[in-house]
Amino acid sequence: MPARLTVIHDGYARDDGVASSVVHVADGTSHVVVDPGMVRDRSLILEPLASLGVAAEAVTDVVLSHHHPDHTWHLALFPAARVHDVWAVYRADQWDGQPAEGRCVSEHVTLIETPGHTPQDVTTLVETEHGLVACTHLWWSADGPEEDPLCTDAAALHAGRRRVLDLGVARIVPGHGPAFVPGASTPR
Repeated sequence: MPARLTVIHDGYARDDGVASSVVHVADGTSHVVVDPGMVRDRSLILEPLASLGVAAEAVTDVVLSHHHPDHTWHLALFPAARVHDVWAVYRADQWDGQPAEGRCVSEHVTLIETPGHTPQDVTTLVETEHGLVACTHLWWSADGPEEDPLCTDAAALHAGRRRVLDLGVARIVPGHGPAFVPGASTPR
């Protein structure tokens, strides 16, 4: 059975604040949270999880797309989780150095390295019953900006966008906006 993905918080980047898109993935016995970053109140992460029947202590894995605070701020809400980033898997006081490229977080959740926004960006790929979903900061939102204003490597960012789109993703959960279905007008 494929994983079930739920966007528990639609991110935004506006004049009045910034928040990351936060995702929960149920995959067998694994409960994965992607980018538990800045939101107006931590209840905006914890209450949707609770409505799914998931306590913070039951979260098995957290994936950080990159290390900007707006994507990491609420990491400590999940004390029992393994934490995945581009460099390693962390748990308690253990650091298991390993590249993110191709890392299986759970049966239907895989990481790929997609630098551009930062040199350390990763994209979380989730196999769902509705197709492949990419949780990524390669796009801020469906509405743009077309060019990432904080991009550290534009060529890498565009190569990452093409790579993800070439996978035939059914949906993209961008760094700061609601999930969207990619199409011909999606920036590459």
